[in-house]
This record gives sequence, C-alpha cells and structure tokens, in this order.
Amino acid sequence: MSSIHNKDIGTKQKALAINLDPTIYGSFAEIGAGQDVAANFFKAGASSGTIAKTMSAYDMIFSDAIYGAQQGKRYVTENRLISMLEREYGLLIERLEEQRGHNTTFFAFADTASALNYHKTNDGHGWMGVRFQMEPNGQFNDVVLHVKLLDNDNNLQQQAVGILGVNLIYACFHYNDNPSVFLLSLMDELSKERIQIDMIRFEGPNFTKVDNRLMSLHLVKYGFSDAAVFGPDGKNLQPSEVLYKKHIVVIRGRFRPIINVHLDMLHTGVKQFMQEPDVDKENVIVVTELTLQALKERNADDSAEIDEKDFLDRVDILCSLGQTVLISNFHEYYKLVAYLSKITKLKMGVVLGYPNLEYIFSEEHYKDLAGGILESFATLFSRKVKLFIYPTLRDGVIWNCLRFYPPPHLIDLYRYLIANNKIEDIRHYKESNLHVQTDRVLELIKEGAPGWEEFVPNEVAAMIKDRCLFGYHCDVPVVAPETISGVDKQISEA
Repeated sequence: MSSIHNKDIGTKQKALAINLDPTIYGSFAEIGAGQDVAANFFKAGASSGTIAKTMSAYDMIFSDAIYGAQQGKRYVTENRLISMLEREYGLLIERLEEQRGHNTTFFAFADTASALNYHKTNDGHGWMGVRFQMEPNGQFNDVVLHVKLLDNDNNLQQQAVGILGVNLIYACFHYNDNPSVFLLSLMDELSKERIQIDMIRFEGPNFTKVDNRLMSLHLVKYGFSDAAVFGPDGKNLQPSEVLYKKHIVVIRGRFRPIINVHLDMLHTGVKQFMQEPDVDKENVIVVTELTLQALKERNADDSAEIDEKDFLDRVDILCSLGQTVLISNFHEYYKLVAYLSKITKLKMGVVLGYPNLEYIFSEEHYKDLAGGILESFATLFSRKVKLFIYPTLRDGVIWNCLRFYPPPHLIDLYRYLIANNKIEDIRHYKESNLHVQTDRVLELIKEGAPGWEEFVPNEVAAMIKDRCLFGYHCDVPVVAPETISGVDKQISEA
C-alpha cells in the first residue's frame, strides 16, 4: 500500500500487479455495458491468482433470479449494485473463508452500466463498486461510485468502464490510506472528456476518517464532475437520482454564515414558485448551491485554496436546517440551468438577490461566448425556468425589478422577459432584513460583539457558539452593555 500516486503504471500493469499478489482474491459481476473489467485481468496474465469467478447476468429474468427483482425494472441503479456486492461477497466468504480466509483479503467487484445504444438516443452511465477486506479475516469496506460515459461510441464507452474498473480495484488495495490520491488515480489512462464521476462514497471500518462530503467537493475541485450533491443527512447523492423529474428551486450563496435574509429569500421564493400554475407542489425539491468560487476567500489571489474546514462548517449548518446541498463549478447562472435541464424537463425556479440580476445583464461576463449575452440568455431563458428576485437596499432606496434599468440596447430584451413571466419580484419579504449584510454579521461574530445572534437562525447561532465557527471565540470576554445598542447601527451602516 502506497500513498504516492504512480501515474506511469498503465491498466495492464495494474491488473497484473493485482494478479500477482497472492493475498488478493475475489469475484467479478458485470451487467450491461460493463463487460471489460474482468477481461482486463484475464488479458494481463496470471489471472487465476486473482479471479474466483466472473459472471454477467445480462438477461433481466436471470438478473432478478440472482439478485432480486428491481422496483420499476430499472437495473442501472445503486440498489442493484449493492445487491450484487452483497450476494457476491457473501458467496466468497461462505465458500472460501474457512479454506483460505487466514491469508487472503477477499473482494467482490460489481458494475451495472448502460452504454450508448445503436441509435445514440441515451446517455451512457453506470454504477460501480468494490467490497473488500484490507486484512485477512477483516471486516469489509465499500467504495461505490457513479460514472457518466461521454464517448460518442459504444465500444469506447465499454473500454472506459474497463479501465475505470481496474483503476478502482487497484486504488482499493494500493491507495486506500490517501483518499485524494485514490480519487486522482481513478482517471489514470482516462480523461475528463471521456468520463465524469459525479458521486463516490467510502464506507467501512478503515474509512471512518473519510468525510464523504469532502469527497464530493474534491470531485468538483478536480474537475471529475461539474456538480455533486448530498442530502440533509450529509450522505452523498447521485444528482440525477435525486433531481430527476423534479421541480427544482435553487438558491446560490456563500452562506458564511447563513443568516435570516437567506432563509427569508428561500421561504418567500419557494412560496411564490409553488403558486405557479404549472408547478406540482408535491414534486418540488429545494437546493442550496455552493460554487467553487464562493468557497474561496475573496482576495487578490483567485487561485487561493479552498478551506476544507470552512466548507464543512457551512455544510453542517445548511444540513442542520434540512437543506439539500449542491456543489458546482457553474460560475454563470446559464450553465447551472443548462446542467439542471439535462436532468429534469419540469419547471425550475432560481432565487437570487437584486445584485445578481445586475450581474446577469452585464455583458462583460459573456465575452467568451460567440453569441455574447444573447447566447447565454438563449440557454438560461429558453428552458422552463423563472427567476425570483429578492430586493436590496441602497442609500435608503429599495431596488427591485421595477427599478432595474439595463443598458439601453437591452431594455426591450428585459421587458420581453418580464412580459413572458421569466422574471418576477419576490413579494411579502421582511423589509427589516434588507438592513442586514452577511459580511458585517460575520465581522460581528469574529469580534464577539453581543447581539449578532438576532441576525441568524437560532439553530445556526447555537452551532456557531458550540463549535466556535467562523472565527467566533468561545472564550471571548463579556462586552460592556453600553456597546450592545451600537450593534444595530453597525449592521445598518455597513
């Protein structure tokens, strides 16, 4: 086992290294397009030292007979993958543990994948996982991932599955002590143009120190995926599984920390979205989005590293409020909408503050597009999407859609979007919230100034104090009472 990433070792060499290790022994079960993983181990040579069994329950009736019937008859799912791992690993232990368990680390590899069909009308993707021991007679660990296959050829997609499977098995036995190296090694002899990994989960006694939320962040940070999702319980989710055929309402922010303004934006925005005539209220999912840019401190160095503890602090708070969190690399809103539109065809809502409306209409942000702002708007507004604008306060004046004046040559375009119900002001907001700025609340938290708690939800204030988050000093001395009255003034003047 080594934490040093050897980028020079190829797929065949990895398979051979596993085959020549007398302590590693297991089985392969592959459904659908994933028929190439075991083949790589056979072709490498000495496979009898590794492979106990290979199988492919390609027919659905056979598959159900072996692994159980699938609800909805969907076979490229995480549930099917887990059923495969449980059965194959269980058979290994049942049949071989007594004979060779004292000197063998058993593993079961499984995948279920759908490659590009003949007419190229589907999107290739698959689930892949390994259940394995790190020491003889040890407890098992699981590594499970979801991959999107991007090659425009069925054979190339199957080949990519084969390479990824070898990389995954090799990483389980050689890079398990370093999750970052583990992730990076999955792309050996592959490229981001060929595959995207948008979900990975580490579980088991040897991975107790691995935070799967950080793994989601790393998937986006390393460019393995444009986005990653986890639920209120902090568990990683596959984006298409949780967002498929849903009405999505998304609010973007830095949430450092989340304050009452954010919750008011969310509650009022969602309420108005629910009132849309073409929205099914029972089929709505609310998502809070953190972009990579928002996770970086605002300084002159755009390449500043993301503070992982700070990221987890924000996520802990969002999850404690019951939020589903999306991490993305979509700096522009039209890219976010384009991504979500590939998952759902239902109407979506985007809740944003007035300054972001100004940002969207700033043509300088679209210089890299041949069609400029019109190209971005064609993506953003041609979908079933509606923007809900939360007002802002400037110099005592409340700014909203009615007061927004884009450049003269864009006025007609703006009026068109308003007239066609693509942009709408958020109503019934709490005007007192407009005096509060996130950055100033953060300063007050760091200073230990009394009274900051009233600007954040009670649960958030409790978490900040209990865990000393965002620079809060748990042992901060008591501030003189006469300074308390100055807090409101500081907030409104910021």
